Amino acid sequence: MKGLTDIEGILVGHASDFEALTGCTVILCEQGAVAGYDIRGGATGTEEMDVMSPFHIAPVVHAIVLAGGSAFGLEAASGVRRFLEHKGVGFPTGAAIVPIVPAAILYDLGIGKANIRPTREMGESATAAATNGPVREGNIGAGTGATIGKALGMKNAMKGGVGSATVNLPGGVMVAALVAVNALGDVVDPSTGRIVAGTRKEPDSKEFASSSALMKQRGPTGGLGRGNTTLAVVATNAKFNKVESTAVARHAHHGLVRAISPVHTSSDGDLTICLSHGKLAASVDAVSVAAAEAVAEAIVRAVRAAKSIGGIPGLAG
Repeated sequence: MKGLTDIEGILVGHASDFEALTGCTVILCEQGAVAGYDIRGGATGTEEMDVMSPFHIAPVVHAIVLAGGSAFGLEAASGVRRFLEHKGVGFPTGAAIVPIVPAAILYDLGIGKANIRPTREMGESATAAATNGPVREGNIGAGTGATIGKALGMKNAMKGGVGSATVNLPGGVMVAALVAVNALGDVVDPSTGRIVAGTRKEPDSKEFASSSALMKQRGPTGGLGRGNTTLAVVATNAKFNKVESTAVARHAHHGLVRAISPVHTSSDGDLTICLSHGKLAASVDAVSVAAAEAVAEAIVRAVRAAKSIGGIPGLAG
């Protein structure tokens, strides 16, 4: 399995700055994909999300951009639009071709160099690098500076990253997910509920402290600010309209609930996007269940592939 690129016509490209510890990930669907989205976190940073609304005139999107750099990282989407415009990919307006490129960011300014963020040029580079090969995971693209388990601060955190997974359904239907994991909470094994990676009890400890328990102890003034976010993109080769794609995106949040604890906090900008890029008939409910499974698996894969960097330990060494 290749991950998100198992869906024909979906390409993935990354660009990373391993000195500044930031980057961006571009999901290309140049022929256009019907999209839906759902936001559950309280600290999102986005651009052009409303083009995926059933009430918006744009029938499809041509790329999705996930980036670090907090709100500054939204600049990367301009590079993707410029790259696609030069290829003649986009929505015809009569006067010009306009690529439809929603973008979402995560906060990675607490690691590496906070004054260096994903740029328009980085967005172009990630787009140019996009392929249908196996999705690269761990410290790459939007996951380059991603961290998890920050209930006791960065000194007790662990490395997050990018992960991708695919679930197969009968009749050749596939549902795949790519997730950039930068959560406040811990990543847990969905089958056991045990912490895979997350908040460490001490900066030099290998023992975990439950982020959920720590959050409850903080009381009513225990907010941690805008410093997190998990971004998930699901793609399927089933044919859906915008309303159906939105339903899948909503259900995909169950994958975050299964694999991250706590999730959807006021300090997280958690969101999900569903791309329908195919012609196969499938039940929305079946694809929705598979989407949640793929997202949960991708989250666990992200932290297991993450390496230590910037003084933050990762499970991959």
